[in-house]
Amino acid sequence: MSAKIILGIIGEMGAGKSTITSYLKEKYGAVTFRFSDMLGDILERLHIEPARENFQDLSTALRQTFGEDIMSQVIARDVAEAAADFIITEGVRRPTDVAYLRALPGYRLVSLVAAERTRYERLLKRSEKTDDQTKTWADFQKEGQKETETKIKEVAAGADFIVDNNGPLEELYRQMDEIVAKLRATA
Repeated sequence: MSAKIILGIIGEMGAGKSTITSYLKEKYGAVTFRFSDMLGDILERLHIEPARENFQDLSTALRQTFGEDIMSQVIARDVAEAAADFIITEGVRRPTDVAYLRALPGYRLVSLVAAERTRYERLLKRSEKTDDQTKTWADFQKEGQKETETKIKEVAAGADFIVDNNGPLEELYRQMDEIVAKLRATA
């Protein structure tokens, strides 16, 4: 491969970002940089519960204090310093994230879409955040209105690829394999 493939993965809560990232890591050896990892590191160091609301509040506070693109700057630097040929940036959420990351050669944005009820049911089955399995439908909908979540659809509208994740995993994987094949053919 002559050039890096850098895929930004965007999607609402429960859309399948972690699922597809894990698949791409396993099948293609992709290296991953997640926006939420830096937040999780800070929350852990502060001994604050890693609940979704705390991630959202910390993200907002960091951006208000250090600039809207502070997290994008960190991710972009991580990507630029990575020796890997295939890199995933998971958890892109804001226009400033994409604007900053699009400056990286080879960067492409993939939007994962899934029905709201499907996303909620997936959230209940996982334990990515400490409060995922106890979340009510009303809580889920309320969190979807937080500032960290509301820009996702706007940003996703500018995606290079849209992946429908309402079906079985095999269909999700097939769609991603097609995208990777297209990108490798042009890299």
